[in-house]
Amino acid sequence: MSRHSSHQSVARLLFDNATTRLLEQSASLVLRPHSLMQRAGLAVARLAMAIAPHANVIWIPCGPGNNGGDGYEAARHLRLWGKCPVVTSLGNTMHLPKDADAARKGALEAGVCFSDSMPNQYDLCIDALFGIGRIRPFDATCSAWIQHINYCPAPVLAIDVPSGLDADTGSGGSLCINADVTLSLLTLKPGLFTADGREASGDVWFDDLGIAQPTSAYAQLGGPLLPPSRAHNTHKGSYGDVTIVGGSPGMTGAALLAGRAALHGGAGRVYVSLLDCAALALDIGQTELMFRPLSELAYKSMTVVAGCGGGQAIASHLADILDHSDRLVLDADALNAIAQDTTLQDRLRARRVGATVLTPHPLEAAHLLKLETHAVQANRLSAAQALADRFGCTIVLKGSGSIIAAPGVVPHINPSGNARLASAGTGDVLAGLIGARLAAGGEIFHSTCESVYRHGAIADTWPQRSTLTAQGLARAL
Repeated sequence: MSRHSSHQSVARLLFDNATTRLLEQSASLVLRPHSLMQRAGLAVARLAMAIAPHANVIWIPCGPGNNGGDGYEAARHLRLWGKCPVVTSLGNTMHLPKDADAARKGALEAGVCFSDSMPNQYDLCIDALFGIGRIRPFDATCSAWIQHINYCPAPVLAIDVPSGLDADTGSGGSLCINADVTLSLLTLKPGLFTADGREASGDVWFDDLGIAQPTSAYAQLGGPLLPPSRAHNTHKGSYGDVTIVGGSPGMTGAALLAGRAALHGGAGRVYVSLLDCAALALDIGQTELMFRPLSELAYKSMTVVAGCGGGQAIASHLADILDHSDRLVLDADALNAIAQDTTLQDRLRARRVGATVLTPHPLEAAHLLKLETHAVQANRLSAAQALADRFGCTIVLKGSGSIIAAPGVVPHINPSGNARLASAGTGDVLAGLIGARLAAGGEIFHSTCESVYRHGAIADTWPQRSTLTAQGLARAL
């Protein structure tokens, strides 16, 4: 069994067997579990005692499927270990699956207390209601239980997936268990790491139950890559030039933030081409930035970051940028302009595969896909991959558990970052950072993944009593 916090970085295929057991086998166990349900129940019981060793009364609401069976098995072990598990069963137990029925009978034989109502007080709740098996709306009883669980201060351990959370998409719907800990069984579930999943699942543990895993996966959990090293015999030209195109009247700050991020991210030289003709020609806070009109830049050999604070003015420059820039990061208003212009979309698709990164937030992604924002958020993995395939680009769908997708590549879910990044300008910083990594010649998909992780990791380690601003984020790079 291994632990994976949503703020911890362990790169791993979601379906790969890459776990080290951190909890030792209990010396008191006599029975060796054989069925998957028996193994699952034992794993749940062991983790319950690891996270709440002094818990005595343990409420285990069990659903009508195999998730409930795992709960019955866990209750049996906890009772044999001297605890007081209280099981409440949802629905008709006469129609349980075969293994779940056997687990229920085993719990009864072990002396587990079965009750028609939840206990008045309990020290730990083990959510064994539905996991990945929810196939219908919650009835009144189940809804009342979930609301009580979320209101009660006792810690919650969810089996496999917090009940109400979509295991594939991370959508929490109208009602979902908010777990402190989730034990994901057999495979890690993508929904635990994106959208509502990061909030609902708490700290994520994984147990493969000793089953060999398939080698294919439809998502990969991202993590830190080795930082790029710099050889002694190099110069600023070795690390590429970045041009920032944006900063229309009233929004020059966005372009400056992207420029500062590119500089601190390691670019050899950073040029800023502001769309506000009356704007400053020097950033006194970052004098290394060089200001030039776009017409004076040989940006065809540069990495261009376009759109940060671009407003409507960026649209008139995009055709030339799309046709001629070597490597390109498109953000913010550049994405909105492309969403409104089919000619620009054609130009985007005509670019060399692997030369362009799009960094939309959910609303911008919705504009590009001609969808509503809620449809994008309902299936972030699918939306990101659809954008990647449609435009032949690397996509960063920003948000909780940002998705990085590209044509023909298993998409990555980024585990770093938190709500501190929900402030103006942090997206501009990310765009500039990606631009710096591309300018240095890094492979586009992995450089993008590394940039997204690094961007989020700064937020994870930011001092608790200090506000994270985009300017501070850029400097911390």
